Amino acid sequence: MSKTKSHSHGIFCWSELCTQNWKEGKNFYTSLFNWGYDDQAIGEGVYYTMLQKQGDDIAAMYEMTKEQVNGGVPSHWLAYIAVDNVDNCAVKAKTLGAEIIAGPHDVVNAGRMLMLKDPAGATVALWQANEHRGCKRLGELNTPYWHELATRDSKVSSDFYCSLLGWTSEIKPMEGMDYTLFLVDGQPIAGMLEMTSEWPEDISAHWMIYFAVKNCDATVNKAVSFGGEICVPATDIPEVGRFSVICDPQGAAFSVIESAMDNV
Repeated sequence: MSKTKSHSHGIFCWSELCTQNWKEGKNFYTSLFNWGYDDQAIGEGVYYTMLQKQGDDIAAMYEMTKEQVNGGVPSHWLAYIAVDNVDNCAVKAKTLGAEIIAGPHDVVNAGRMLMLKDPAGATVALWQANEHRGCKRLGELNTPYWHELATRDSKVSSDFYCSLLGWTSEIKPMEGMDYTLFLVDGQPIAGMLEMTSEWPEDISAHWMIYFAVKNCDATVNKAVSFGGEICVPATDIPEVGRFSVICDPQGAAFSVIESAMDNV
């Protein structure tokens, strides 16, 4: 897979970890995925760390403030979607029922961002790139591979993102459920499932980031050995692959998938 120089409107372009313990979080992920890193100082003793594969930025992480920790903010991954004009998207998102959490605002010379909560309650960020284009490697092992929205109202969620970003949707029947594919120019770029009554009530709508791995079971075992907790054990999805949901030692949830669809 060739390196990615830019991301088209509507494509997931960046993944960012906000963690309660930057040092331990960095040790966990760099060990699990064999990532390198570049610590960029953003304050006294505070860093924005670029997580890297073979020297290329593929995601990032930073430590949340003491105020956030004391306020009960959990460690979490945040997904970014590339857009052509973040200010226009902010106006449109509000008219569609979203709550603006932060922005739009410039991030130095890197780009312009917006963080919002969609009408069903899932948080996501929009990114208008300048000098920072986003993840430089896609469709490779140990990089972000898939994004999946878990929602309690699939119609509200689908209508929102299709109206905001120009996505189209397609229903794909799966075992015991209908799975929604979101497409850009006819190509699947994300998925959506509806949370049933079996999901704990305290789990709100959210975007889940999947990282591609060579061997799901081996990665799960590594994660456990590094202090991770397995939320969903390694499970097969016919014709899709084998996946697992993991919580890192600070509590941030992510998924790994051994794909049966692509040569990653």
